[in-house]
Amino acid sequence: MLSRIVSLFAPEVRETAADHAERLRLATCVIMLEAAGADNEFSPEECEHVIATLKTRFELAQSDAEELIQYSQARRAESSDLWKFTNIINQTCSNNEKMDILGEVWRVIYADGTLDGHEDYLIHKLAKLLNLNHPQLIEAKMAVLREIRG
Repeated sequence: MLSRIVSLFAPEVRETAADHAERLRLATCVIMLEAAGADNEFSPEECEHVIATLKTRFELAQSDAEELIQYSQARRAESSDLWKFTNIINQTCSNNEKMDILGEVWRVIYADGTLDGHEDYLIHKLAKLLNLNHPQLIEAKMAVLREIRG
């Protein structure tokens, strides 16, 4: 799987549907990891949630999800911002799909039971980068809180 993802960034390669799906996986994983680390702590609960989400959303095996996390962390470290990752999502996903992804980010944030100021700042930034408005951000948040409490 890792070699497949690496090959996606080779210059002037004609992108297939499978390549596009791989890039979406990478982008989604990066923003979930960014949220998990926004409070400078990647808790075991956050890690478990990211892995479970990757396995469910993208039908990955445990080892593939873990490999995707490692690769995503490396790609994020090489990038100066989140735009290229959110841009992939914007080019690929409908508003409803972006709302689902934002919901996953909220679930990662609340996996450790708290909302830190840095996490709050990040999710607002992500919503803007994903071209979602404030009411949509709050709608996703409230849906996740109802789910957690409910």
